[in-house]
Amino acid sequence: MDLTIPPGVEAFLNKAGWVGAEIEPLAGDASFRRYFRIRRSAGNAMLMHAPPPNEDPEPFLRAAKWLDANGMRAPHILAEDAEQGFVLLEDFGEVRMREYLDAWPQDEDEVYRNAIDALLQLRKLPAGPFTGYTLAEYQREARLFIEWYVPTQALYVDGRGWTAAWEEVLSNLLPRQRPGVTVLRDYHAENIMLLNGLDRQGLLDFQDALNGHAAYDLVSLLQDARRDVSPELEARMLDYYLQQSGEGEEFLADYARLGAQRNAKIVGIFVRLWKRDGKPRYLEYIPRVWALLERDLAHPSLAPVAAWFDANIPAELRAAMGGAYAA
Repeated sequence: MDLTIPPGVEAFLNKAGWVGAEIEPLAGDASFRRYFRIRRSAGNAMLMHAPPPNEDPEPFLRAAKWLDANGMRAPHILAEDAEQGFVLLEDFGEVRMREYLDAWPQDEDEVYRNAIDALLQLRKLPAGPFTGYTLAEYQREARLFIEWYVPTQALYVDGRGWTAAWEEVLSNLLPRQRPGVTVLRDYHAENIMLLNGLDRQGLLDFQDALNGHAAYDLVSLLQDARRDVSPELEARMLDYYLQQSGEGEEFLADYARLGAQRNAKIVGIFVRLWKRDGKPRYLEYIPRVWALLERDLAHPSLAPVAAWFDANIPAELRAAMGGAYAA
């Protein structure tokens, strides 16, 4: 973990009224962003450093302010200096959904239902001030699989067929995501904080928000790349969502479509984090993501993409759920 304090932090904190506060570096994520807990006797805050040119805090600020203004529990913005990449945030504490459920697995259904309630609340809101999730964006993300995973396995694949298969699958989905709901895009157990009880959940990591399909964040939550969600729990939570939303079989088909697209993208991203960014620890998640991808491909709505996998990815690699890696 990088323990260095970025230049300009103390001047930013002094200007924000946090003179003399203690600065504690925290573990980072898959991006160039870094986080610090800011401590003083009157209370704590979180400092996000998203330095240009690799990062831009403006999308985070826009999403946080919109979520906060619409009754969603994003952290309050205490101070900001987008030019230097500094944002001082409300501190949500240390009780994260992932670690809480590791310690108290008997509360799993309640915690996941509450996380779904937040998505149900979000879908009732008008679409936010964000770009729409287009077919071009879905395709760009899906290509990460053949751009990063495929070369590591020395495979020759049909790139045009990959694009054509996804166009056939996703074109059926696009009419049902208009005008769209705000999609946080990384809504899972490591980005949800529990605030003074299981029914109050704080949102993190939403700077990439777009307007898209309501099933996307549900997939992100229930097909979690970093935490095992049993098929039985996934089924119970899907039933709960359908009961509360009034959705039906077509929504489940879209859930499978977006699950396959997201999981293919994630395999590509995790390989990229290894090869390009020197973060091999993400490879350990690939077998889980690959297994989720296979489950999604079994849905009839994914037939064109499933046929592409059958023709292009050797059975022995698929059986090994992603193949072997040498970091």
